[in-house]
Order: sequence, then structure tokens, then C-alpha cells
Amino acid sequence: MCAPIEIWFIMFHPINSMDQQLSRKSFPQSKDVQFWRCGKDGGRFESISQNQPSFNVACQIRNYNQEECCSVSCKLSLDDLQAVCRRERLHCKQLRVNKHNFNDYEVEYLCDYKKSKEEEFYLVKWKGYPESCNTWEPRKNLKCRKLMLQFHEDLEHEQRRQKRRTICPKRLDKDVAWTLVEKAKLRQRLQQWEADLNKTRNHPGRIFVVNEVDLEGPPRDFTYINNYKVGDGIVLNEMAVGCDCKDCFSDPVAGCCPGASLHRLAYTEKGQVRVRAGEPIYECNARCSCGPDCPNRIVQNGIQLDLCIFKTGNGRGWGVRTLQHIRKNTFVMEYVGEIITSDEAEKRGHVYDRQGATYLFDLDYVEDVYTVDAAHHGNISHFVNHSCNPNLQVYNVFIDNLDERLPRIALFSTRSIRAGEELTFDYKMQIDPVDAESTKMDSNFSLAGLPSSPKKRIRVECRCGSDTCRKYLF
Repeated sequence: MCAPIEIWFIMFHPINSMDQQLSRKSFPQSKDVQFWRCGKDGGRFESISQNQPSFNVACQIRNYNQEECCSVSCKLSLDDLQAVCRRERLHCKQLRVNKHNFNDYEVEYLCDYKKSKEEEFYLVKWKGYPESCNTWEPRKNLKCRKLMLQFHEDLEHEQRRQKRRTICPKRLDKDVAWTLVEKAKLRQRLQQWEADLNKTRNHPGRIFVVNEVDLEGPPRDFTYINNYKVGDGIVLNEMAVGCDCKDCFSDPVAGCCPGASLHRLAYTEKGQVRVRAGEPIYECNARCSCGPDCPNRIVQNGIQLDLCIFKTGNGRGWGVRTLQHIRKNTFVMEYVGEIITSDEAEKRGHVYDRQGATYLFDLDYVEDVYTVDAAHHGNISHFVNHSCNPNLQVYNVFIDNLDERLPRIALFSTRSIRAGEELTFDYKMQIDPVDAESTKMDSNFSLAGLPSSPKKRIRVECRCGSDTCRKYLF
């Protein structure tokens, strides 16, 4: 990290000055240049002169004591910077703004609609401009066909919700127009969240986000993670040895990694699970001789399917649906979160109960010592709903860690699942008929441990809608 520095943002007015390498030392004070100093919080900019502040088009940040350069992230998106350049009529090669496209403006979303005689008008929110700059534009001047289609889809949906005639009126009521604007803003927030999720994920399967039900945006205080987040005082011991197999499926040496624990290979040649629920899965690990294409490396390769987080329409919050067909016994996802002790889980459970929901999953394959808490740190499994007739099954998986108190929790399909179908698992799932208490959700949806467990939960009505619904989640 650099020593304390002064940060100077430089606004160029001459078009031919954009490509110069500049610093406060070398650039002369003139009417063609404005200097802006970054505030302490990194988000405010104060003008050195009395001129109206403008955002920088290009900047160089220099430690003047050590003559070292560093950089900071800009708080505006490239689209917003382009709009600023056009508004200030500034040329910028990096942002592809020049005198030929100064007057090009992009529609961010449509806010309202009216019809005057035979001509249609839309109230336009321009990208990079405040709502106070919204203008009414005739339809013939707009080239945003996709946004128009979306606007009218939202309009028809709102009219049906309010049980109004679905023909387009001459002018929209204020409450309808407000709802359409809020939907447009929500769609932007969800698109940004979707982009953030896909930027964070380390698995091939893409994540999509939609909400066609209400105006609820991305969840607050939730961080997407790809692997377990280890809590205080917990240590994950890496695998000591690996297999020496050249072909783990056709010619396993001493039973490969499962054989070392007196178990058999869990997968078929096509990567489908073949052991019954309740039996552990031992995959090849980082010390094994086999490569990444080994048929005994399934869960560790991550989510392979495109999945969609969507808002349910029957009060179950967010859910997850698959966008691809899933064969029976296929790995779908892991249940990931923060690993905490059972004592800590007991404390958090009481807090979560008061909030109405929790995401505690007991790792009680051999003993109830650790719990996975996916409330604030998790992956897409955080959004998977309960069903009394689920299409996903829980398995305990061991890869780089052999501690039987800390298995990885994998969800496999119990049947063929068609594209567009919601993914669910039973929060009270019993994965072993012999060991009925093994690996269940410890939340307001179920009990964990023995019936005399002190982890009491509020009785919650089940809304899964299946024919075999138990009516209550426990």
C-alpha cells in the first residue's frame, strides 16, 4: 500500500489534451484545466476553484513523495462517464466519445405513456441524467424496441393485477406509472445483482435472476461464496494422501479413494450417483495422481447447470429453478455457508427464529458438533425452497478433508427434472432410514437432533403444494 497521498482529478477542456501523461507537478495551471481533490470518504469531490464541480474524464494519482503511481476505482460506471462526457462535450478516446456522437443519448427506461390524437409519446429517463431531465418523446423518435416491449408487458401485467381493461389507455394513472417506474428500477438492481453473482461464482453454471411478482429487490446482508467459510476456532485438515490410479473408474488401485475408507466408487461412468442416500461419497482429492477429468471428481467441479433465482408467487420468498433438463441422480449444487459450532448455532437459531427464518444445516453425519449457517454467506442453495415431495436429495461428500464431522453437503436430483421446474429439497429429509436423524435442516422449518433437543422451533405452515404435503414444515 502506498504512503498517504494527495489524489487529484483533472478535467480537460481542450480536446487535444486527452492523451497526455499528466501530474499536478508537470501540468500548468490554466483556464483549460480544472483540478478536483477527493474527499476523505473517497466519494465526494471538492473543486479547487469556485467552478461547478464536474467528474473527471481522465485522472492520474501519484504519490508525490515517492513518485509512485497507484489507482482507485471510479464510483461511476462507464455508461455514466460517457453521459458526462457528452454533457460536457468532452472528447475521450477510451470512452469512445467524440464530436460525431456528442448528441447521441441512450434511453435508460420508459416512465410513462400518453396518446395525443394519432401520435404516441413516452416519458423517457435518459441514461446518465437525473430524473429531472426526463422528456416526453414521440414514439417515432425512439429506437429502443426492447424497452418498449418490456414497458407494455409491465403495463399489461399491472392492468391485469388491478383488474382493469388491458387495452392501452390514452393516459396512464399516476399509480400505474409509478409502479412501472419502480419495476424498471427493480429490473436494473436485479440485473446488477445478477452480474455480481456471475462475477463472483467460480463454477461453469450461470446464474439468472427474475422477479415478476412484486417489487422486492436483492436480499440485504448476503454475500455469495463458492466454498465453506470457516468460523472462529474451526480448522479444516487437508487430505494426507491421494490415490495412485491411472484410471479411477476402470482400474482403481486398492479401491481408489473410496476404497481407503472401505467404500465403493459413488458414481457411474456418466457421473451419476449410484450409492444410496445415507452412504458417504469419497471423491479424489488434490493429492491424487488422476487429472481433473477423473470420473470421481464431480462435486468439486462445481455447478454445471444454468439456474435461475426467481420470486415465488405464493409467499415462499425466493426460489431456484433449473433452466436445463437434469437427468436423474445428477449433481446439482452444494449447500454452502459459514461453518460454526453447534453452540454458536444454538445462539444464532434463537435470533433467526425471531426474524422468521434461518438457514442452519446440522453436519451430524457422525456427531452433532458443527453446523452450516447460510443466512449471510452462501451460494445459490441459500434460495432453494422446501418441499414435502422434493426433487433433490442430500449426500455427505468428503474430498480434501476426511474429518467425518465436516462433510460437504451435496444435492443430487432424485428424478428427471425438466427445464423451468423449481428445485426443492426436504428440510426434514431423512437420508438414511437407519439413521433417521442424519443431516437435516436445523431451522424454523425442522427439528435437529433427538426429539428432546432444546432447539425448539416455531410451528410453520408448509406451502409446498405437493400432493403429499405434511401441512407443516415439522
